[in-house]
Amino acid sequence: MLEELLHWLGFGLCHQLPERSFFGGGVQVPVCARDTGIYLGFAVSLLVIAVVSRGRRPQETPRLWLVLVGLAFLGAMALDGVSSYAGLRETTNDIRLITGILAGYSLTLAFAPILNGQLWRRPGPERVLGRGSEAIVWLVTVPLLFVLVSWVLPVLGVVYPVLVAAGILFTFSAVNLAIVCLLPPFENRYDRLRQAWLPIVLSFCLTAAELWVTGSARAVLERMAGLA
Repeated sequence: MLEELLHWLGFGLCHQLPERSFFGGGVQVPVCARDTGIYLGFAVSLLVIAVVSRGRRPQETPRLWLVLVGLAFLGAMALDGVSSYAGLRETTNDIRLITGILAGYSLTLAFAPILNGQLWRRPGPERVLGRGSEAIVWLVTVPLLFVLVSWVLPVLGVVYPVLVAAGILFTFSAVNLAIVCLLPPFENRYDRLRQAWLPIVLSFCLTAAELWVTGSARAVLERMAGLA
């Protein structure tokens, strides 16, 4: 039951090739190694930004040097993906994982200001990771997350794919929360996260609908192609 649920969760998001995926307790992680890095990287990076900001809720984009770091992170994933698919070089699941983590981290540099600017009643005027110490902590957590996902989570058995599933749900729901908060009844209305329970619930429902639609669409396309 759990294995089928995890498979369906990532069915519309990823090719789910076993040779490009990780396993925990004999259960395949819902998405491939690269996507695992993207979703966990996005979720952890957003949480790190929230923690180091200490309630200031910055809504301005990071400094230029950090934007360039984020672009380099995205470029690393693009380079690995394009060069390996073109047959120019071989890649590995560990490389797919770390480049995915880098991409997930980079995306939050653009997303965190948007979420803070839409959700909170009084978003802060500061830049995301505007202080040097905050940026250093953020950067240090990149290799730490890689070590955690590569060496620690696999020994936790089925907890591993469940945590990745949670990362997927968190990522989609966070993005959907920013979208929901574009609506006037929810825009800039909250001082505490618990006050935003209604848009959070709506965002989770939207996530469930999106995953169902993408999974159903893939199933239909595979049947049409005679692959199912």
